[in-house]
Amino acid sequence: MSHSDTPILPVYHSKQPTTKHLFFGRASNDKRILFTFLFFFFFICFSWLFLIPDPSIVQQRSYAQIYGDFAPHISSRVNLIHNKLPIPQPPQEERSRPQHFSFPHTTLILTESSETQSSISEGNSVNEKKEYVKSMMHHAWNGYQTYAFGQNELKPIAKTGHSPPILGRASEIGLTIVDSLDTLWIMGMREEFIRAREWVRVKFDLRVSSDISLFEANIRYVAGFIAIYTMTNDELFLEKAKECADLLLPAFNSPSGIPFSLINPVTGNGKSWGWAGGSSILAEIGTLHLEFLYLSYLTKDPIYYSKVLNIRRILKELPKNNGLYPNYINPYSKSWGQAHISLGALGDSFYEYLYKAYLITNRTDTEAKEMYYSAIEAIRKDMLKRSSTGLLFIGDLRNGRLENKMDHLGCFAGGLFALSSLDAPPSMHEDFLQIGEELTSTCHESYSRSDTKLGPEAFHFNGGQEAKASRPNEYVYLLRPETVESYFVLWRITGKQKYRDWAWDVVQALEKHTRTENGYSGIRSVYSIPTQFDDVQQSFFLAETLKYLYLIFCDDDTYSLDKWVFNTEAHPFPIIPGINA
Repeated sequence: MSHSDTPILPVYHSKQPTTKHLFFGRASNDKRILFTFLFFFFFICFSWLFLIPDPSIVQQRSYAQIYGDFAPHISSRVNLIHNKLPIPQPPQEERSRPQHFSFPHTTLILTESSETQSSISEGNSVNEKKEYVKSMMHHAWNGYQTYAFGQNELKPIAKTGHSPPILGRASEIGLTIVDSLDTLWIMGMREEFIRAREWVRVKFDLRVSSDISLFEANIRYVAGFIAIYTMTNDELFLEKAKECADLLLPAFNSPSGIPFSLINPVTGNGKSWGWAGGSSILAEIGTLHLEFLYLSYLTKDPIYYSKVLNIRRILKELPKNNGLYPNYINPYSKSWGQAHISLGALGDSFYEYLYKAYLITNRTDTEAKEMYYSAIEAIRKDMLKRSSTGLLFIGDLRNGRLENKMDHLGCFAGGLFALSSLDAPPSMHEDFLQIGEELTSTCHESYSRSDTKLGPEAFHFNGGQEAKASRPNEYVYLLRPETVESYFVLWRITGKQKYRDWAWDVVQALEKHTRTENGYSGIRSVYSIPTQFDDVQQSFFLAETLKYLYLIFCDDDTYSLDKWVFNTEAHPFPIIPGINA
């Protein structure tokens, strides 16, 4: 309405206007204006109490924008709001499950009873086994969430938090939370995931004044955030991955660019492990490539990739004895340390990442491929051995002498050989696959020959002592994943039922010998029953062991190996399309 259209109101003249006149239009124009102003002022003030949005609703809406069905009481489909990456998605059944889950009360629900134990070994469907593994994750997570949420790990018997030495004095930086994010997502544990995500948003901060392991912070924190970002497209996780990597970058400030093993994120000071004699470790400096390459790809910042590319150039150019890479290298002089070569502890994931750097770049990083197959050929020639009873194993080489021993950590090698058989020279394809199967069978023997049917930390091949530990410090089982990782890879590549059967054997052994009231614990001897707990639920049990056990009972197109590459902590990254490394 224009000003000229304003209606003319009648004016009533009175020397003493009454209250009624004032409030029902029989006052002056000025008083009516004042009344109108006051009326609307009080109306707005009163209404504001009802118009202020509930902060929890605002937060829930932000979840809904990204997660759809994953936030409670929100729509039943994932709503991806970013399109930066052509990322493969999980099968539809994995993305449209109900919001709330209960675990079936069938014969699969194991108890301490040996009778129950014996009744469920055969005849359960693959889907029931998968769901049972998910119930194990639920049990492990519930104990952590109840007694140690926000701390690094859980002591399930003491019902308190635990922090591993790899993180120094930093005890409350949510290692289990970050390591478990993608496992929660993959298994459809949506409510648990939402709570974990909220803790990351509010609480997570790697700026701790403590010496932490560069290697462990990378494979667990940086990789954990990258993996869950690629699954959800939630920018929070990419921001956290970048924050972590930026805090780790000063570790590369050595004269050579070979990073120090330890870094203080607050001071930026780096140093080597005291036991390493001033050297950096091959597996640690060689297990940064996937994460730093991927972060450069996601952020378009070349700084991360340039750091790991420099490491590769140095390692490639250094002279090597028979093509083998020693486990120690000096970050100042770029020279090799003691002559110890291993595909187990200290060396393992360096070789894994050479091949996976080739895979993650959609098979365009041919330099990584050439370095990998050259190194593996040297290992086959000098470190692969058959025991007196016919078990194939990879021993450590010390000063030219091969040890008749294999680490549990080295049991990933069966899966690596099998996976890399796909790109081996045609004449070597069957050999690689056979080596992978035989190494995995040897690791299985280390499990089946123990009283608990769980594998020791290391095992020997000395005549009558085949695939068994010989020292008390080797008797332990720390909830490690390497053997089941190889079962998973061999199942996906060969489709042989025995790998699923062996995985189910591990599930039953874990339930019988490592389950506690509030989670799972490592045990001090795989050869003693009843078992003695070490009272630590390792974060990698949730990140790796349970994830691989779950995926082996999933359809093969669930995080398929031709679309995803798993880092050494089992965090899956989608293969980068159209990249030229």
